[in-house]
Amino acid sequence: MSTDFTPVRAVAGDGRASEIENLLREDLRGQSPYGAPQLDVPVQLNTNENAFAIPDEVAAVVAEFIGRELRGLNRYPDRDAVALRTDLAAYLGHDLTADHVWAANGSNEILQQLLQAFGGPGRTVLGFMPSYSMHPLLARGTGTAFIDAGREDGYTLSPEYVRDAIAAHDPDLVFLVSPNNPTGTALEPEVIDAAYGAARGIVVIDEAYAEFARDPRSTALGRLAGRKRLVVTRTLSKAFAFAGARVGYLAADPELVEKLLLVRLPYHLSSITQAAARGALACAAQLQAEVDELKHQRDRIVKNLRAKGLPVADSDANFVLVGGLRDAAAVWRAILDRGVLIRDVGLPGRLRITAGTEDETTALLDAFDQALEQRPDMFDLQEQQP
Repeated sequence: MSTDFTPVRAVAGDGRASEIENLLREDLRGQSPYGAPQLDVPVQLNTNENAFAIPDEVAAVVAEFIGRELRGLNRYPDRDAVALRTDLAAYLGHDLTADHVWAANGSNEILQQLLQAFGGPGRTVLGFMPSYSMHPLLARGTGTAFIDAGREDGYTLSPEYVRDAIAAHDPDLVFLVSPNNPTGTALEPEVIDAAYGAARGIVVIDEAYAEFARDPRSTALGRLAGRKRLVVTRTLSKAFAFAGARVGYLAADPELVEKLLLVRLPYHLSSITQAAARGALACAAQLQAEVDELKHQRDRIVKNLRAKGLPVADSDANFVLVGGLRDAAAVWRAILDRGVLIRDVGLPGRLRITAGTEDETTALLDAFDQALEQRPDMFDLQEQQP
């Protein structure tokens, strides 16, 4: 059972496609929109949100930034978001300036703009699934053909595998995710170098979960200098607990950033959004403390589930991918019945779990204990090493 998509079908009473469906672009007919189940349960660990609410003192700073903009809402916002881009560059470091940074309404819009500018009809983007499930949907929406090169055993990627895939397909864009969603694994630097060396087009490293990496040096930001076709995308949704604000951004060569202005909508990023993001960035150090706690809970999940005999990969994100499930759908339901919502991403024998608060993690681990005790037939446990 995959919960990545919510099917929507427009059909007439006799089962034929509706009039509107027939008017839809042919490549969109019969498709389903992206979605995740939003169920009213006590513990929600399914969408990789930051489990911690914005602290009161941070909320006060954000409110102060927003307040400065309120009386000027009769005017359009800074369409190029220069102040926000300056703050983002300062946060990223690596000698980046505002000219190296671009911001939009979530990293999805950033990726969409990259596809609008450098993809489109007659062009291709290469991805390595399983990975972020929005990548093929964004490609479809922009008329870009998505090519799935798959992954090696264990869902890994080696420099040779990536190089060979690029040589075989000659894409206009390459999407790589580090840490990868849903596996949680970070790319080795050699993989990024191999991709850039083999590709003739844009190479995008999606780093939505970069702040959760065990090794902060794993970011591709340090590889931007001298690589004009390399792009690193980020978001404030995860590490900054700002998912509701919808702020994503990228770092790249200034010339590439300038080309994105050709496809961005006028005044696409509201004054309120820009101000809120600047307030959050002003509190980056305080918010990073919560990142450390989420990393601790993530590693706690890994350690405890492994001790039960379930294979769990080391994760560099704010979630883990657990295997050893003989019936993943049944395990998902059993955990849900105990008040904890996790994610079935459609991988056989595996489920994805977002790191939560200490109490939420305890509830999750208790739910697994109860499911293992009551329905051991749902699991395929590994023999524990002494």
